[in-house]
Amino acid sequence: MDTKFILIQEIEQDPKPILEAVLDFLGFLKAKQEREKLEIQKDTRAALGESQQYDLTPLAHLKLELGLFNH
Repeated sequence: MDTKFILIQEIEQDPKPILEAVLDFLGFLKAKQEREKLEIQKDTRAALGESQQYDLTPLAHLKLELGLFNH
């Protein structure tokens, strides 16, 4: 069975206090996922900034210059 279908069936049977707790937990999970996404974006921007600060050559360009690029 589909997870969403099972959840809907459970939601229809559970009392309001449990539904409120489930909704609260769902909000927590969404916020956590968004924080993790933002953290990855922040780390990526920091890494790009650092590579530009030190004028680092991207690995693909280095491989091409050394003749190690796979075609």
